[in-house]
Amino acid sequence: MWKIIPISLLQSLLLAVGQLMLKFALNNMSVYHGFWNFIGTEITNWWWLGCGLTLTVATVLWMYIIKNYEFSVAFPLSCMSFVFGMIGAMLFLGETIPLNRWIGIAIIMVGAIFISK
Repeated sequence: MWKIIPISLLQSLLLAVGQLMLKFALNNMSVYHGFWNFIGTEITNWWWLGCGLTLTVATVLWMYIIKNYEFSVAFPLSCMSFVFGMIGAMLFLGETIPLNRWIGIAIIMVGAIFISK
């Protein structure tokens, strides 16, 4: 049972990082000036590549997890991506996180601990 925790944490972290990269890619996206111009501009937006690679690895890890572990344990542990996502929003996007969200994150973490035991 304990083997799922590091794999699930890694998968959740990759999922959150992929979503942050998606946010950066969208923020850096150019204005649409015709299809080929848009494609030519966006192909050099490396956030898209990072997003795609990170989310692909997270998906492959998720497939490994649900194939080899109980779904009733694996799925709730995937909620740790919310924790990583909120920390990433604070550190990399400069978002201010109010106390009620930190309380929600604490509840999620306590729930993940209960599920993993």
